[in-house]
Amino acid sequence: MKRQVTKKAWAGRFTEAPNPLMEAFTSSLAFDRRLAPYDIRGSIAHCRMLVKQKILSRTEGEKIVKGLESVQREWAQGRFPFLPADEDIHMAIERRLTEKIGPVGGKLHTARSRNDQVLLDVRLYLRDEITFIQQLLSALQKQLARLAKRYSEVVMPGYTHLQRAQPVLLAHHLLAYYEMLSRDQQRLQQCGERVNVLPLGAGALAGTTLPIDRHHVAKLLGFPRVSENSLDTVADRDFLVEFLSVCAILSMHLSRLAEELVLWSSSEFGFIELPDAFATGSSMMPQKKNPDVPELIRGKTGRVYGNLFALLTVLKGLPLSYNRDLQEDKEPLFDTIDTVKGVLRVLEAMLPQLVFRQDRLRAAALGGFTLATDVADYLVEKGLPFRKAHEVVGAVVRWCLAEKKGLEELSQEEWQRFSPLFEQDLFPRLTLESAVDRRSSYGGTARSEVQRRLRSIKL
Repeated sequence: MKRQVTKKAWAGRFTEAPNPLMEAFTSSLAFDRRLAPYDIRGSIAHCRMLVKQKILSRTEGEKIVKGLESVQREWAQGRFPFLPADEDIHMAIERRLTEKIGPVGGKLHTARSRNDQVLLDVRLYLRDEITFIQQLLSALQKQLARLAKRYSEVVMPGYTHLQRAQPVLLAHHLLAYYEMLSRDQQRLQQCGERVNVLPLGAGALAGTTLPIDRHHVAKLLGFPRVSENSLDTVADRDFLVEFLSVCAILSMHLSRLAEELVLWSSSEFGFIELPDAFATGSSMMPQKKNPDVPELIRGKTGRVYGNLFALLTVLKGLPLSYNRDLQEDKEPLFDTIDTVKGVLRVLEAMLPQLVFRQDRLRAAALGGFTLATDVADYLVEKGLPFRKAHEVVGAVVRWCLAEKKGLEELSQEEWQRFSPLFEQDLFPRLTLESAVDRRSSYGGTARSEVQRRLRSIKL
């Protein structure tokens, strides 16, 4: 008869030792170690509830809590001893607890499954990480607002189709990213509300026969709500999909900003000078100054997208309730968190050191007939239907292209070749400042509107 194995917590039913290949293949310890503090915190709350419900004696509960606190100190000091047989951080902690306090450590898992235990740890962890990402986002938003305030008078070309369209304030352009990140903040906040639900007590899938008090655990751990259906609870990864989706949108916003930094730092645009501390050179070409940081931010967006699709693919065919496939939720989650935090940190550090070349921005804003719409609006104010005004100004632009002139260079006589409505009062409008300030509709690029928005942002 084969020797019965007892090393694993689930080994009672088995007569063969686990194959080392199987152990290595199924282990999550390489990546779920970061959940240790949350596992210990959740276990302490669970233990205190078991004592309150008289499922454990007070003496047993005190011994377990003290043991867990000792394990926590080992972890914090980097002295936690791992064993090859540890499957994951949860079993490693339980094994270490039992080594410290003896068989009573085995009572901690009463009325609990790894299924709901793992979910508790992940929700506790993600709740903290969302808060931290929001703080990083706020810091980045402040840097954008400070840049906008520093360059509040600078005019640049606004673009559509990557073609110069109308003049806008550089501050207005920078604050566009502030608004994007504000929506990301809102999505993180809303996602956090759905993360903040207690799963512990769902058991393996059907709850427990023991008289637990889930609401007491929720109170101890700061969860405002308790999950309603045990089957759904252990199968649910919606909150992770939602978080990864929010991060994908956030990464898209950061990638768009990074793309503009790449373009603007090129010789073709020349709008900004990247700080030397956040650029690299070429191993062959000594003249090069490469925008590696924004390029990597742009590239890492694909990684975040991939993590979202990886988890969606894991979930798409799973029957209720728990399946081991769900172990594959953690690496996409952890990698996304690490990636997003890294991007936010480096951007927040780099933005204050950007130097905007105001001469290049102004020259570009004057080029490309960016005042054409203002001329059309002038004709509309004179009573001409907009479609006709559009046609007249289009003809002016066509003539200027042939004559190699700008709109602001034309004389009144030249203007009147196209319409008698062009009078002397047109010329004050043919400046960048006038074009910007006349766009004073709420949320427009006028200096008054940009200053209003800046005043509403707490720096």
